[in-house]
This record gives sequence, C-alpha cells and structure tokens, in this order.
Amino acid sequence: MRLICEELDDVEFICETSKRGEKNYFIEGIFMQANVKNRNGRVYPKEILQKETKRYEQNYIKQNRAFGELGHPDGPTVNLERVSHMITELFEDGNNFRGRAKIMDTPYGKIVKNLIDEGARLGVSSRGMGSLKPMGRNCSQVQDDFYLATAADIVADPSAPAAFVNGIMEGKEWIWDNGILGEHQIARIEKQIKLSRKNLEKTQIDAFETFMSNL
Repeated sequence: MRLICEELDDVEFICETSKRGEKNYFIEGIFMQANVKNRNGRVYPKEILQKETKRYEQNYIKQNRAFGELGHPDGPTVNLERVSHMITELFEDGNNFRGRAKIMDTPYGKIVKNLIDEGARLGVSSRGMGSLKPMGRNCSQVQDDFYLATAADIVADPSAPAAFVNGIMEGKEWIWDNGILGEHQIARIEKQIKLSRKNLEKTQIDAFETFMSNL
C-alpha cells in the first residue's frame, strides 16, 4: 500500500461571528471526487469512496476524532501536535464527496485562522493508502484496498504548481502488521542496495576508462 494524496481547491474558508462577537472558522466544499481522472492521473471508483466515507463517518466523524493537519504530512498517521481542524461532516453529492470542518483553537489552527484573516488562498488534500492499477496512458485506478486516513488536510493553494502532490509519494510503502500500519522498510532497503550496486559498477567502469585513457 502506498500513501496517496489528492488536492482540491473547490472549498470555501468561512468565518462566522456569534452574537457574543466570537469568530468561528470553517471549511466547506468538495473534499473528494469519484469516477473522474484527477490532476494526478488517478480515478477513484465511486463504490470505493462510498465504502470508505461510511467507515470514516462511523469510526471518526461520529466519534469526534476526524482530525486534519496543516501542511503535507509524509505518512498516513494523523499527528496530534499538528492538528488544525476537525471534520464534522462528509457526505455524497453525485460524484462529489462534500465536507465541512471546524478550525480548532490549536497552535496550527491559530495559524490557519491568521492565514484566512490575511486573505491567504488555501485548499484541502485528502490522505489515504492503497494500491493502483494502470488504466492506459497516464492514468491509474485506485483499488478496493484503499484506506482513507483523513478526508482533508489544509494545504497551500492547490492551483499553484509548487503545492501539487504529483502522484504517489515515491520511496514509501506501508503495510498492515498485526493491525498496525507501518512503513515498509524492506522495499526501501532493496532499492538502496540496487542503487548502491549500480553506482559502484559505474564508479568502477569510470575509473577503468580513465586509467586506459591515460596510458
């Protein structure tokens, strides 16, 4: 299983003022999309998102533990020290899965509030794990082992090239080990060994060619 992130900018960051003058900040909009090829060349079958949305709602939203972070975490686990908001709704709307989240009064939540007040343009990024099946040129389909880790992290404007998550985060694989999700070290070690071997052979060839040219 690989870490998969998808960014969307079709959301609104809303500030509502209560009768007491207190400001509450929310995110509303499309968090995920099904049956369409996204900017990363991936397609999520609707039935897969339906299944995961239902599980996520039961196990996280209704338990008040559907948290999201500010920025791009490099793993599937939600880091509590980086939590900025709590997702309160996630529902199906055609091929879109819309959501609502409340910005929390945490250190990172306060950063988000300040960014909103200053007019910063932000977006959201879903985060999950799963395998992919190629579907022709520059397109792959997310398989039914997909696991939604969080419906929305807050990220910089997804329309900016620097903010893109281009494809899968390479070099990291994740596996279930007795119910615990951990980074798959074996694949990384094998990759490093192959790379070292390749570089070693190239170094030896280059050294030999240099020696021969100086004869």
